[in-house]
Amino acid sequence: MKEQKAIEGCRKQDRISQKYVYDLYADAMLLVCMRYVKPLPDAEELMLNGFYNFFKNIDRFIYNGDGSVRPWLRKIMLNECLMHLRKTGELKLKPEAAGEGESVDPVVTGDMQAAELLKLISRLPPGYRTVFNLYEVEGYSHKEIANLLNISEGTSKSQLSKARSQLQVMVKRQGWYN
Repeated sequence: MKEQKAIEGCRKQDRISQKYVYDLYADAMLLVCMRYVKPLPDAEELMLNGFYNFFKNIDRFIYNGDGSVRPWLRKIMLNECLMHLRKTGELKLKPEAAGEGESVDPVVTGDMQAAELLKLISRLPPGYRTVFNLYEVEGYSHKEIANLLNISEGTSKSQLSKARSQLQVMVKRQGWYN
């Protein structure tokens, strides 16, 4: 089944089309959720909520060819995770003045595998992890992060700097620093 045909089927509440879209994107969307929320059962629940919202609001989605579903789903998953972090109180970011964060050398990983780095990122405190993922993985600017999380740009910069510092320490401890 082609993606476009599946989306058309989803608009008609066709279960086979919904399953096709779910099967096509579930693994990738679970990884998105796992970058922000742990434990795994919580990330899985948020992913399922995200798919539910996707199918429920499918009429708002404008299909722009193959590849246009993934970014929309990603944004839904990200919003689910951020709402969860706010609701549970895990996302506690201390306001800090702009420029307060210290400068950190980029983390050099040598032979480190992506899975190993993701495991280290998952060990960051929720606030650091969230800002790090939004900035480094999702490509958001500090201004966009500030708007998403209701914080100042300075706080976003500081949280990113502290996340990088902690990652650098973890990477050095693991012996992956060149």
